Amino acid sequence: MTTIPAAKCPEPRQPDLAPASAPLFRGLLAIAPGLALTACIGAAAFGLRLLPGMSVVSPMILAMLIGIALHNLVGTPARARPGIKFSVRRVLRFAIILLGLQLSAAQLIAVGGRGLGIIAASLLATFAVTSWIGRRLGVDRQLTQLIAAGSSICGASAVIATNAVTDAPDEDVAYAVACVTVFGSVAMFVYPLLPGLLALDPQSYGLWAGASIHEIAQVVAAGFQDGPQAGEFATIAKLARVAMLAPMVIALGAWAARSARRNGHDRQAARPPLPWFVLGFVALVGVNSLIAVPPQAKAWIVVVTTFLLTVALAAMGLETDLRKLAAKGIRPALLGALAFVFIASFSLALIKLTG
Repeated sequence: MTTIPAAKCPEPRQPDLAPASAPLFRGLLAIAPGLALTACIGAAAFGLRLLPGMSVVSPMILAMLIGIALHNLVGTPARARPGIKFSVRRVLRFAIILLGLQLSAAQLIAVGGRGLGIIAASLLATFAVTSWIGRRLGVDRQLTQLIAAGSSICGASAVIATNAVTDAPDEDVAYAVACVTVFGSVAMFVYPLLPGLLALDPQSYGLWAGASIHEIAQVVAAGFQDGPQAGEFATIAKLARVAMLAPMVIALGAWAARSARRNGHDRQAARPPLPWFVLGFVALVGVNSLIAVPPQAKAWIVVVTTFLLTVALAAMGLETDLRKLAAKGIRPALLGALAFVFIASFSLALIKLTG
């Protein structure tokens, strides 16, 4: 009698995890060189601020200048480009989300209805007038929007946040950042000479500085030169102005989509871009309003947020070609100057009229 051997069941195969993890590992390896380069430039920018007289200069601006110098004098390594793009997109968006932890509803209430009205009116008027002047001067629409956003809201942070919906070239971003930096720096030194001449009390001066000077660091420097009361109110007014970044970016996205539909672009292009990072920013403002973050933790959050923004601007500098920047000519710089003069004059007039 023939014996039939028992059939052997195949042993269960162990799941192969390598294919799932390999793309992630390769992605990390790809972005590592560029991320390391932008982080080193960011650290160098922070170090430069320790030098005498450099503490008033934003590390974001220093990082962009270092990046531009490296790109145009030495060249950006090809293997660093994936990490540089990661810094411009992902790191930047995460930093803007973290900005929300520097704001709260209590700070907005402290500014008061009059102060918030002046800040909102100055912001909207400056953006509208700057956009109109840009068209008259023949400045490219994307660059005009970046200069308008940086002048009306919060300097470099507003420029790079607005670029998420305008999608302008890096040279436009660099030009806009340079404009708001130069004229904000002028304001930082000129404003402290004017409170007596303009008959501004500390609160009115602080509101004027917060409503019209571009960068937070510049507002703090200009505000505290007129005393602690003016400095504290200037800082709060400026943070209230930063809170208006979210609705402005969302409105620009919707406007861009409307323009795309009007020009007959495809349905995908006509959809308003959904700025998830702005929604995250708003969510963290809510968290900071409901939960008391310990002062020591908040101080570290400010440092980390500033460093991440610095890394993002270092990456933009590494993609900026000075020849393309120079080709844009003097008209965008004139636009930046007129935007600065307008927001300074308009906000001061409102303070005087409502005082």
